Amino acid sequence: MSKPRIFIDGHAGTTGLRIHEWLAERDDLELWTLEEAERKSGPAREKAIAEADLSVLCLPDDAAVEAGIWAKQSGARLIDASSSHRVAPGWVYGLPELLPDQRIAIANAQFVSNPGCYPSAFIPLIRPLVDDGILTADVVLSIHGLSGYSGGGRTLIERWEDPEQKRVGLTYEAPYCLDRTHKHLPEMQRYAALEHAPQFVPAVGPFACGMRVEVPIHASLLHGGTDALAVWQALTDRYAGEPFVEVAEFRSVERQGDQPFDDFSLDPQVLNDTNRLRLHVLPNAGGHLLLVGILDNLGKGASGVAIQSLNLMLGLGEETGLPA
Repeated sequence: MSKPRIFIDGHAGTTGLRIHEWLAERDDLELWTLEEAERKSGPAREKAIAEADLSVLCLPDDAAVEAGIWAKQSGARLIDASSSHRVAPGWVYGLPELLPDQRIAIANAQFVSNPGCYPSAFIPLIRPLVDDGILTADVVLSIHGLSGYSGGGRTLIERWEDPEQKRVGLTYEAPYCLDRTHKHLPEMQRYAALEHAPQFVPAVGPFACGMRVEVPIHASLLHGGTDALAVWQALTDRYAGEPFVEVAEFRSVERQGDQPFDDFSLDPQVLNDTNRLRLHVLPNAGGHLLLVGILDNLGKGASGVAIQSLNLMLGLGEETGLPA
């Protein structure tokens, strides 16, 4: 029996490199990439997409749109890691943990759009609370996101690692996109089932990989006087048995006083090189709470979740080839 042929279009980028690395040791797939001379050739890429059993697009948005057109013409199957198709008609959102039937939708899809890194934490934190009525759909939320500079691809990596740019050894994070609408907001709003797009303040930290997403929830936003323990229980119930999503142990305000968080408790790099997502519910004495998601922006936030979808689309075990 022949092995499924997987074409990685854009294998030289940060996401493509990680996908290739994690798939390279597998003996149940045939990996296919183009030689350097053809890597950016439209005809060569179009032919490869048509002939592969499944292609993974790790491309700039415009190039991914073009590849999507080719796939529609040839009937090919795609996973798109760009932001081009995340809310596009005819594309299935590639977050297997989103809803109980999401895995079935991904497995049967022709086109799957990979989630963005920040939404990969925000949506799992918020969607269960909206579904359970703990937060109303018209709630207005704010988000602070901190990512390693690898999330910006080669351009941002070179900027942060170039000594002449004076970012090497920087001791604080650098907010960005303050004057623009971040491209992740449409998927955050849609798949968290919110009526209003959140306010999002993203920042780059002085480290290569890792991500922490924080969503403060004022006590007045919790429906019917729900407390932090009920929020934690809702998330725990939703993700029970999930191989890649864990909900950290709940610590009450009183317990936090006995065992306070230290400076490393919410390290954004703690899950680097894994496909895991860790969710925290942190209560405050004023009745407020802070929701926190931690993941590797190139792992569960990009390459790892793409491999989850790839496995589902090929009828393979979802956890195959993924580091725990």
